[in-house]
Order: sequence, then structure tokens, then C-alpha cells
Amino acid sequence: MAADGSSGSGPGCWERRLPPHSPSGLVVRTVEMHAGGEPLRIVPRLEAGRALPLLSLRREEAAVRDHVRRALMHEPRGHAGMYGAVVLGGGEPDAGGAHLDVLFLHGAGYSTMCGHAVLALGRFALDYGLVAAPSSPETAVRLRCPCGPVTAFVPWDGQRSGNPVRFHSVPAFAVATDLSINIPGHGRAVVDIGYGGAFYAFLCAEQLGLDVCSSKTSDLVHAASVVTKAVKEQFRLHHPESEDLSFLYGTILTDGKDVFSEEPTTNICVFADEQVDRSPTGSGVTARIALQYHKGLIQLNQTRTFRSSTTGSLFTGKAVQATKLADYNAVIVEVSGEAFYTGTATFTVEEEDPLKYGFIFK
Repeated sequence: MAADGSSGSGPGCWERRLPPHSPSGLVVRTVEMHAGGEPLRIVPRLEAGRALPLLSLRREEAAVRDHVRRALMHEPRGHAGMYGAVVLGGGEPDAGGAHLDVLFLHGAGYSTMCGHAVLALGRFALDYGLVAAPSSPETAVRLRCPCGPVTAFVPWDGQRSGNPVRFHSVPAFAVATDLSINIPGHGRAVVDIGYGGAFYAFLCAEQLGLDVCSSKTSDLVHAASVVTKAVKEQFRLHHPESEDLSFLYGTILTDGKDVFSEEPTTNICVFADEQVDRSPTGSGVTARIALQYHKGLIQLNQTRTFRSSTTGSLFTGKAVQATKLADYNAVIVEVSGEAFYTGTATFTVEEEDPLKYGFIFK
């Protein structure tokens, strides 16, 4: 077979004939990207109405169209680490000033924020014409996420987007610091809980007898999952704006290097149903910066570098503005990283396929 997909029966025959699908079956076209190694499967659904609040739309998707998420995130089309985003709108900003609305998908459901996805979607929005008249050298792309408005700042050379992309978060804050939690199999541990568009528990892996840089990933994943379950059972979360935001998304194990340094600090994020982030985790970096600022370990505009223990990829983060969210002292955090295209895809569903909506294998 030739490299362009043609064969002896004529150029482009594969494009004409494949993939087959049932007349009533699902056909989804996607754009594939990654940021820091964490995949992003983008589903443009630009014709969808944008009037429904995103947290309400998130509930509706879970109740009515969850088979689409499962088909795209789970095997055989996806895998245990797959992540996705459904893009709504594009072109002229809506009444709230957003260029596009976004829903975030993963193996177990729907997130409220995803930093690596925002980095990638900033590039996607420019390259696919979802922002009218982008400007050089950088264009602001305003996204409406389930957690609230987020702005990405994307390099633009007049023809295509570039890297690094940065974004400004929703107000991020410390929920609890030095919280004593009983971790089954490990005894009591000191845990911090921060919010960066989603809630995370943070602790140094050393408290669990592990090293975030050298321990087996399977051991880190298991320990982080135990921590998540323990925190959920022993601490009640509340977000002042919506109970739909009041859940612990995951646990981030760190190397304990929270005091400001020019050297990178390493972490691993385990979220949802034991899903492992390949990137340093944009919303996790946001929450961790908020915690460090709250503790007086960093100041405004001090940039820290965060390394993923899984891929070695790097994001940077800094608190750029102090603000308030209800009774919380909060900060707007700027996260920066690189996002890249990996391809496009057309996925189909044949109705007679018994595994048409995917399966999970661990």
C-alpha cells in the first residue's frame, strides 16, 4: 500500500470506501492533540446551542448522550488514559464574551476544568477559524468551561498558531492545609486540598513510603487512589458557587518541594477512576500554586516549573493576581505549556457491534 493510502484500484480509494458504518450509526470526526503527553480528542459540535449553562449541559450529556463519551474514550477507540473535549460554538463571541464553550470528557465521566485541554484548545480555536481575525504576536481565546471563564493566550504568526500557550485560570484557592487524614495501610498523613477549577488532594509521596520520581507508577496510582477515597470519606467539600463543583477530582502526589525554587518540582496526578495524567496537570498546577501562595511559600509573579513524573514534560505556573471568591482568598494563576497536533480521525459505530460503545480493561 502506498504511503498516501492509495492502491492499484485508483488514488484515494481508501478515503472513499472506509470506514463503513450502519446507516443509523454514529459517525464522529475528531481532531487529535496532546499537551505534555496527555491526549486530547477534540469533538467539534459547533452547531449546538450555547444558551444552556455548562454545568446543566454536563448533567444532560451524562444522562442522555453518555454512550458517545464511552465510545470515544474507552477501548477499542480510546484507552484507559484517553481524554476528550466537546467544543460548542465558535466565530463571534457570545453575549458573555466567550469564543467557545467546552465540555471535558474522560474515562469515568465529565470534568469541570482541564488545563492541558485549554492549552490545546487555544491552538485549535485559532487554526480552525473559531476566533475571528486573530492578531499577532498573540491572540486571546476566551473559553467558557464548566468551572467558569478561562482565557488562553496563543502565539499567532498570521497563518498558524504556535507554542507555548498560556492561560489564566478561574479563581483558585486553598480549601484546607495540613489536614490530618487516616490513610488505610499507611496511617495518618498530612494532606492539603486546593481548587484550580477542580478539587485535588495534595501530599508528598514520601509520607506513603514512596518516591514520586522513582517508585513504580502502579504503586503511586494505588496509593493516590487510596488517598482520594479516604479524603472523600473524611472531609466534605463545598464550592461557594455550585454543588456541581463540590467533588474531589483526584490526588496529586508530589516530591514535597513546595518552597519557591528555580528548580522543577515533580508530581503525578491520579484522577477520576485511577486515570493517570501524562502531563503535569494544568488544573493541578493551578491548585498547587494557590496552595503555595496561601502558605506564603511563593509571591505574585514568581514562576515555578512543574514536571510530570510519567513523561518528564513541563508546565510553568505563577499567581498573577490576588482576588476573592466568596469567603476565600484566591488567586488567578497563569499556566504555560506546549500543545501539539497528532492527527485527525473519523470514528464510526456499527449498530450490530456488541462492543460498539466501548469497554474498560485494566
